[in-house]
Amino acid sequence: MYIVVVSTSERLIESTRELLWERGYVGTSPKAILERAGAGQGSMYHHFKGKPDLALAAIRRTAEELLATAEGVLGGPGTPYDRIEAYLRRERDVLRGCPVGRLTMDPDVVADDELRAPVDEALDRIRERLAGLVEEGQEQGQFAPSLDGEEIAAAVVATVQGGYVLARASGSPAAFDAAVRGLLSLLAPRNP
Repeated sequence: MYIVVVSTSERLIESTRELLWERGYVGTSPKAILERAGAGQGSMYHHFKGKPDLALAAIRRTAEELLATAEGVLGGPGTPYDRIEAYLRRERDVLRGCPVGRLTMDPDVVADDELRAPVDEALDRIRERLAGLVEEGQEQGQFAPSLDGEEIAAAVVATVQGGYVLARASGSPAAFDAAVRGLLSLLAPRNP
C-alpha cells in the first residue's frame, strides 16, 4: 500500500486551477482556495506572494497541461489529416468548456498581461503545431497547396473554442460535434 503525499503548494495550485475554471478570477477567493485545498490560513502566503502569484502558477499549469494533451495527439501516428482529426475528436468534457478558453473570457485575466501571457502562448503554440501539420500535409499532397497553414490552424482552434461555447449555450455536445464534423469535411483530403 502506497500513501501519496501531495504538498500544500501543489494542493493550492490544483485547487486554484479548478476554481478558476469554475468561478473565474474574481470568484476565486483566497478563502475558497484554502478550503478546497484543505490548507490552513496563511499557507497560501507561505508558498506564494498572494492570489495573483498563485493564480499565475495555476494558469501556467493549466496551459502546460493543455499543450501536453494537444502534443500527445498532434504528435501521434497517422497522416497530418489523421492527427488533426484526432485532435478535434479527442475526448473532452465539452459542456464544462476548455479551462484555457474559459480564461480568455475572464476580464480580470485578459486585463492582466502577466496572467494572460501563458494563455496566449499556449494557444499560439497549438496554432503553430497545427500550421506545421497543414504544411506537412501539403508536402505529402494531402492538402491543397492553396491552403494557408496559419489560417487553417486558426480555424481549427476557433472551431474547438467556438464549439465549446455553442455546446455550453445549448446544453448539448451536439453543437461541438457538428462544428468538428463540418471542419473535417472541409479539410478532408481529396482523392485524385
